[in-house]
Amino acid sequence: MLLDPEKLRDDLDRLEEVEKASLRLVVQAIYDYRDTAIEIFREESDLVADIGEDITREALDRVGVAKIDQRLFGKIDYKRARYLFHPDYAIRQALFVDSKAEKASGQGTATLQTSQFLMTVRQIRAEEKIEVEGNLPKILTIRDTNYIITTIFVKYNYEQIDNCNKLKSITIAAVPNGLLQERYNPSFQDTIWIAGRNAPSREEVFRARLSFSRLKSKAAWRVQKILLFPENFVWNN
Repeated sequence: MLLDPEKLRDDLDRLEEVEKASLRLVVQAIYDYRDTAIEIFREESDLVADIGEDITREALDRVGVAKIDQRLFGKIDYKRARYLFHPDYAIRQALFVDSKAEKASGQGTATLQTSQFLMTVRQIRAEEKIEVEGNLPKILTIRDTNYIITTIFVKYNYEQIDNCNKLKSITIAAVPNGLLQERYNPSFQDTIWIAGRNAPSREEVFRARLSFSRLKSKAAWRVQKILLFPENFVWNN
C-alpha cells in the first residue's frame, strides 16, 4: 500500500524522514562520482554552470532510482518521478535536483529562483519585510495521482588556477518542502534565507540565497559537504 502524500501534511516528522533518505541518495551518488567530477572540471571547456548540470545528471543516472513512467516539467537539472521505499511504507515522489558551480569564495550560500523552491521566502531586505512564494507546489498532482516534491541543491565549489578549473568541494543541501514552513522559516526574522543577487530597482527576477549555516542550525543533516581526496566523507547528523 502506497502512502498518500497528502497524509504528510499531518505527519511532518515522516516528511523530514523522506527528505533525509532522498538526500542520502543524492550524496552517495555524487560522492561515488567525485573523482570523475574532478577530471571533468579540469578538462572540460564548457561553462562551469553547464559542467555542474552534466555531473549531477550523470551521477544520478548511474545510480538509478525506482522510476515511475511519468514526465516531470520545470527548470530543474534532474527530474524523476519515482517510488521511495521505506521499511514501513512506500510513497510516490517527484525528485528535483538542481546544481550550480561557483567559485569557492561563495560556498556559504546557494542562489535559488522561485521556480526552484516550494517554501515562502520570508526575510527582511533593506529594512523591508519581503514575502515571496515559491512556484513549485508542495504536493504535485498529475492525472489524479499525488507526488510529494523533494528538492535538493548541489553546489560545486571550484577555484580557477592557471586558466584551469579546480574542483575544491561539493555542498549538497535538502531544501525543506513548503509543508515545513513553520519549522524552517516561521517569521521574517527567523529565516534560512538571505537577500538574493537580484536588484529590485532594475526589476530583476526575484532570487533568494539559501544560507547553509542557517539551514544547518535548524537541522544539521540537511547540509552535507563532500571534501575531495584525500579527505574522507562523514555524514553530518
